[in-house]
Amino acid sequence: MFEAHAQTIEPAPTADEPDTLAEAVQADPGVILDKIAAWVEGFQRLLPNIAVALVVLLVFVGLGWGVQNALVRWGKRRDRENLGAVLGSFVKWAVIVLGGLVALIVVIPTFNPGDLIAGLGIGSIAIGFAFKDILQNWLAGLLLLIRRPFRIGDEIVVNGYEGRVEWIETRATMIRTYDGRRAIIPNADVFTNAVTVNTAFDLRRSEVDVGIGYGDPIPAAREAILAALREVEGVEPDPAPEVLAWELAGSSVNLKVRWWSHSRRTDVVHVQARVVEAIKGALDRAGIDMPFPTQVVLHHDQTEEVDGVRGRQREGWPPRQDGPQPRPARDMAFPRDGAQGDG
Repeated sequence: MFEAHAQTIEPAPTADEPDTLAEAVQADPGVILDKIAAWVEGFQRLLPNIAVALVVLLVFVGLGWGVQNALVRWGKRRDRENLGAVLGSFVKWAVIVLGGLVALIVVIPTFNPGDLIAGLGIGSIAIGFAFKDILQNWLAGLLLLIRRPFRIGDEIVVNGYEGRVEWIETRATMIRTYDGRRAIIPNADVFTNAVTVNTAFDLRRSEVDVGIGYGDPIPAAREAILAALREVEGVEPDPAPEVLAWELAGSSVNLKVRWWSHSRRTDVVHVQARVVEAIKGALDRAGIDMPFPTQVVLHHDQTEEVDGVRGRQREGWPPRQDGPQPRPARDMAFPRDGAQGDG
């Protein structure tokens, strides 16, 4: 009537049967010593290879330094010292890396550099993205040094920075600004943006506007200014300075004075200061007026009946000498809108 259920009960392990987990964890000192002995023996067998590999690496390091020095000397002889330094540094490290790979092959004959590159896999892509900016700036710097749009010592304007080029390194171009600061501009920005080279040519033209009075003769002012410019130190006689009647302004006739000087910033600034001083003195001696800007402000009486009526509003002029005078607004029979309608 009732069914009996059989229950299997596993016997407990006896003291003579060791626990399997404990046996697996238990370390045998003899096995460890055998491993260490095998490592030492393998290292001893590799000692000759390691010695040869070190010699090979030292040879490649010396070769890299020798190539670098040769490229630097080549750059100095050809007035391309900056290019020689950049190329020398690149070739030196390329030779040293090649020597390291050869040394690894000597130590581990089964080592294949191709397997190393293939083993990097996605990691090589990540490394490429990480060094993208560095490689881009290095390549831009190399192209700048090869094509030479400007040289060391030139004064340039790029990305809002203006100054003298001190050095072009693998990452950036060093510029010393005119106020004594250093601007470090990435080579990629210099290569891809517009650059103004102020010292690309020996001479540079400068100009300044000078205003004279409407009652003064332009030829007399021109001759006085040209005579003064001929005496200014730093103004080049060829191309000759020139004075052009440029604008009929509100309170003066503006003349544009042009001259040429050396293209260096210090010469441009100091010559312009001497030119302005000479022009002022020459015009004063010639009795030519240099008027100040003037403005005429007209006021009108807004209480008059003709206020706002074109052709009748006085615009600040004195009362008429003859004829009927405008009536004050308080005596008007109609509002101001009616007066405007009369016009």
